[in-house]
Amino acid sequence: MSECRWQKSSYSVEGSNCLYVAAGERDTIMLRESEQPEVVLSTTRAHLRTFIRAAKAGQLDHVTEC
Repeated sequence: MSECRWQKSSYSVEGSNCLYVAAGERDTIMLRESEQPEVVLSTTRAHLRTFIRAAKAGQLDHVTEC
């Protein structure tokens, strides 16, 4: 993976539990968390947009554990 320009989410406060995002190749968005920066999730812009809209609309409020 090439060197990424990670940006901390504006909703993250100082300290731990910060979310970072970076633009990947083509239409890819990468996400990582400050406590485990070596773990990187990737998705497309469209899928991330759909996920965020669903979360804001409360569609994920009743998700149960496996």
